[in-house]
Amino acid sequence: DRIITARFYSRFLKLSVIQIYSPTDEADDETKSEFYDQLQKEIDSVPSHDLLLVIGDANAKVGSSNAGWERVMGKEGVGTMNNNGMRFANMCAENDLVIGGTLFKHKNIHKCTWVSPNHKHQNQIDHIAVRGRHKRSLLDKKVMRGADAASDHYLVRAKIRLKLAKNIQ
Repeated sequence: DRIITARFYSRFLKLSVIQIYSPTDEADDETKSEFYDQLQKEIDSVPSHDLLLVIGDANAKVGSSNAGWERVMGKEGVGTMNNNGMRFANMCAENDLVIGGTLFKHKNIHKCTWVSPNHKHQNQIDHIAVRGRHKRSLLDKKVMRGADAASDHYLVRAKIRLKLAKNIQ
């Protein structure tokens, strides 16, 4: 109920997308562990040659300091890392994933993906992670603030380079 997967075929490689909705930071550790165990099973089921994207509401603040996390994230995050951010970063490290939203230099209004109900606090908690060897396929990640999604989250847009082929049957 928190994870959905899809696989798309192309001429050169296949694209596997895992859409997630992680428990919030206030959830108990057992719920979080069950979620990340299930996510790990989904990641393990994706063939290693696929371009893998893990996208969605990770409820994880990964912050802007990448000290010790250079392989997992860049320096363009927002804020400071929380418990869920540590779990998400560890999961990315274990699976050779890179957190895309921390790689691209944008203004904070184009990085923050969630706004509090009182509109005083904003955080970057929705993420797009890609396998390290396919990091160059992720061309940009940006928040689209103008899109009305009737949510306290902003729409996240990524530009991905992928050559698709016609499905002839």
